[in-house]
Amino acid sequence: MTTTPAAPPAIAPDDPRAADVHALLTRHLELMHAQSDPEDVHALDVDALTAPHITFVSARDGSDGTLLGVGALAEIAPGHGEIKSMHTAEAARRRGVAGSMLAHLVGLAVDRGHARLSLETGSDEHFAAARALYARAGFVACPPFADYEPSDASTFMTLDLAAGR
Repeated sequence: MTTTPAAPPAIAPDDPRAADVHALLTRHLELMHAQSDPEDVHALDVDALTAPHITFVSARDGSDGTLLGVGALAEIAPGHGEIKSMHTAEAARRRGVAGSMLAHLVGLAVDRGHARLSLETGSDEHFAAARALYARAGFVACPPFADYEPSDASTFMTLDLAAGR
């Protein structure tokens, strides 16, 4: 018996205040606070994700619209974007949602002419899968950027988008 591979999720702009999205973002913040000291939690809340310099998107199942994950692209300086609040619903993990979301956000950054795309994630074992995902996509370790301060709890990574032009 063969199985049909799952179709890639439909990724599009969304409203972080929508009920299902808000619930997933709340879960994301709860996890970040459970896994990190308060001063090391850099995930954005719903209100922050509605700021004009942020493009918020969701990944949904193409067949029934079930929310699979979320992510955002923030413009932090001219030509420099930051990935924020990437999170995959627990039931959708290990299905390629995070990879699809990351590719979408990188594509948005390229389309907007960003020369650099950066991110902050945790440095402990809870964040190992995220760091591996970003490394597979070409992100490399970098010093803190924007308003971040050095922290043993944070890993800073960046992707040079200008190199591919």
